[in-house]
Amino acid sequence: MAKVLVIEDEANLRYSIRQTLARAGHQVAEAGTLSDARALAGSSTFDIVLTDVMLGPENGLEYLKELRAEGFEGVIVVMTAHGSVEAAVGAMRDGADDYLQKPLSMEELKLQVSRWLEQRRVVSRLKLYERMERHRENEQELLGASEAWTGTLGLAARLAGMPVESPTDDAGGGLPVVLLLGETGVGKGALARFIHGSAQAGAESGKGDTPPFVHVNCSALPASLVEGELFGHERGAFTDAKEARPGLFELAEGGTIFLDEISEMPIELQAKLLVVVEQGTFRRVGGTRERRVRARVIAASNQDLLRRVEEGKFRRDLYYRLNAFTIQIPALRDRAGDAEIIADALLERFGRRYGRTGLRLGTSARAAIAAHAWPGNVRELVNAMQRAAMLAPGANIEASDLGLAHAERGRAPAHGAAGQGERSGGALNAAHAGVLTFDFVGGLHLADDVEKELLVQALRHTQGNVSRAAKLIGMQRSSFRYRIERYKLEGHVKELTRS
Repeated sequence: MAKVLVIEDEANLRYSIRQTLARAGHQVAEAGTLSDARALAGSSTFDIVLTDVMLGPENGLEYLKELRAEGFEGVIVVMTAHGSVEAAVGAMRDGADDYLQKPLSMEELKLQVSRWLEQRRVVSRLKLYERMERHRENEQELLGASEAWTGTLGLAARLAGMPVESPTDDAGGGLPVVLLLGETGVGKGALARFIHGSAQAGAESGKGDTPPFVHVNCSALPASLVEGELFGHERGAFTDAKEARPGLFELAEGGTIFLDEISEMPIELQAKLLVVVEQGTFRRVGGTRERRVRARVIAASNQDLLRRVEEGKFRRDLYYRLNAFTIQIPALRDRAGDAEIIADALLERFGRRYGRTGLRLGTSARAAIAAHAWPGNVRELVNAMQRAAMLAPGANIEASDLGLAHAERGRAPAHGAAGQGERSGGALNAAHAGVLTFDFVGGLHLADDVEKELLVQALRHTQGNVSRAAKLIGMQRSSFRYRIERYKLEGHVKELTRS
């Protein structure tokens, strides 16, 4: 079933088209003028637009260009009684997908609509396949059999059942929202895709295009561009805006938009995000027309959002709106046995990639993986297994191949100068191996202590260079800088920079 907009100034023909397509199960809206068509297109989303060329004093080809300039990605078909090769070529050049000459055969029109929809589905499947291929390697992040992890996946699957509907004034619920919280590297992006995929698997089949999944890294978008990226802009909104452009919320229509590192969103833009979440409406930059969006919103953060609220860096009302359905993703160290399961899958994947099939974890490697605290979580495990697959001299992976400092030395003393020396030496050895790790000493068992120590070691290894330190442990520079302030490490950075 498709939503079709018919633009035709001849009432009888318009009626015949509507009746034919409605009997075929499609939803049809009709307009006799371009002003009526614009009003309908502004309040609804269509899969197909059928437009006449001559609409009294108006020209349907001009509206065709307007639709494409606004980012319309559906099928546009031009109908005219003045058919010619030149006109057809011109319509295609302006963005039409097909060209029909009057008088129309209603039976042929019905068949053509089915063909256009099938072509659109094929294109969508190809795009989906490309996205799946790009992200297939992240599937290992969802592996695990621990109670903590299976419980997390179960909750995520239940929340995926929230319907994606256009909010109305009397509905009161707004867009469905899920908030994912957890340390860096725990797999928030993979879980977001799991929620999106579970929602699609639970929906009825045969409804047309596969709904999109749009990933937005809020910390990677420059503050000056983030509004235009999220909500789009109209032509002429600023100097270089030579044509209108849809935003990421529009591209997520009917699917999921994943707002990663939501804590890094500029606070002045958070009010606009709140409106979208609560009402499902927004305006493009430079626009005056309210646009509606129908999408699932998944937000994620590795920071304490309530603390950000108290610091005045995150809106309290947005926090409470996002916090309605929260999933606290467990750290890898709290998922008993899962690290080995993931490591086996990663080793097989990297072995295929590097032409080293048959790689396997030895007894010492398994013991090291089970004993390691994995402060970088799954991301750190991925790096360790990739290193082993590339550099291990034989097919049997041992603890020494993983680059985990404590796997070779055992636990350092808990107190005293000897303990501090062991810890510093371990950090240096690990850094030279390309992986930052450390032993637990002096009670470093809390997540904050672990994270702070990892930052200190990264800064020490890079002589206080924040950008290099952030890159070394796979963290955004803005997130790294925030943690420097949070753990009061500014003096440490200055000292290392001077030295």
